[in-house]
Amino acid sequence: MAPTNRTFTDRHIGIQQKEVKDMLSTIGVDSLEQLIEETIPANIRISDWIHQEEALSEHEMLEYLNKVAEENVLSKNYIGLGYHPTITPSVIQRNIFENPGWYTQYTPYQSEISQGRLEALLNYQTMVSDLTGLPIANASLLDESTAAAEAMSMLYGVKRKKDRKSQADTIIVSSACLPQTLSVLQTRAEGLDIKIVGCDLDKIKLTEDVFAVLVQ
Repeated sequence: MAPTNRTFTDRHIGIQQKEVKDMLSTIGVDSLEQLIEETIPANIRISDWIHQEEALSEHEMLEYLNKVAEENVLSKNYIGLGYHPTITPSVIQRNIFENPGWYTQYTPYQSEISQGRLEALLNYQTMVSDLTGLPIANASLLDESTAAAEAMSMLYGVKRKKDRKSQADTIIVSSACLPQTLSVLQTRAEGLDIKIVGCDLDKIKLTEDVFAVLVQ
């Protein structure tokens, strides 16, 4: 068992003195100061001691964090822009969205939520295929804006891979697209030298320089 007198900072930051001695012995130096002197150039080291306040205990830290959290203001967003209120039946919320199987780690080498999320998405896609009778269904891991930007980048990359001589560098974006989607598209397009042209659906004209069309 771990010693009971270990503090919050001992458990979460740094190592114990015995471990420090073993490390220094293995490296072949007498102290941490000597290790720093031999590994970090003097001209980039800070010579003055950095003032730090006395470390809080775990209880004090949690109390402080709770006090800071209480200052948060929970507000509802009424802007719209594609976000709509929904009614989620409790049986769906508890057994699907709040199912611990989706967010509990179950592999020792990658203990994160993404694996359960992938399984949940697979179940969702399978259900959509069953309901619609379609051979393929997709469920993006991304928000709408990022998904649109990823699709644009992918299509642009595929176009260049197939025909490097092609001058197609323009994507036509429907004027009905949400502003947050257009904003992310513009940011991503700038780095790829992609031109974005917005227009109404009934005015779209496909030319040789167009490689994709985004429709809202």
